[in-house]
Amino acid sequence: MKISRDQVVYVAHLARLSLPEEQIEMYQGQLDKILEYIDRLNRVDTSNIEPTSHVMAITNVFREDKVKDSLPAEEVLSNAPQKESSSFCVPKVIE
Repeated sequence: MKISRDQVVYVAHLARLSLPEEQIEMYQGQLDKILEYIDRLNRVDTSNIEPTSHVMAITNVFREDKVKDSLPAEEVLSNAPQKESSSFCVPKVIE
């Protein structure tokens, strides 16, 4: 096996998981199969394959930016539960 019982216990510890003994053995087998598959993929010759960031060619459709008037602040803030002058009031998230 490529992965030992101690390595499974260590990874479980890093993930803050408490695993019973039978699950340690089960995950050891599953992780071993995953590592074997990755090892098999690493042996595939990809020297003539161009690197890609996505399987399919993707193009983004951009629209032209147009300057236009925005909504008045009073209208934007009309449904705000709390407001202060021309701003939204929100709960503090960083102390």
